[in-house]
Amino acid sequence: MKSATIQLETLTCPSCMQKIENALKSLEGIDKDSVNVLFNSSKAKLNFNEDEVSIEEIESAINKLGYDVIKSKVK
Repeated sequence: MKSATIQLETLTCPSCMQKIENALKSLEGIDKDSVNVLFNSSKAKLNFNEDEVSIEEIESAINKLGYDVIKSKVK
């Protein structure tokens, strides 16, 4: 399991946060209990299985919602 911290563009409303959280939880290979979108710092934190989903796919899912990913850090 890898853990990712994704810096997003500034989130303007709590419903944005909810949309991103739901999109991430719907992806295969993501530990749903680990998904946490932080409104104040505009970050998404999650754990994922690299064999099932890549960080690029995760970023792409966020981009498809219309939010920009500024950078991702994977440990």
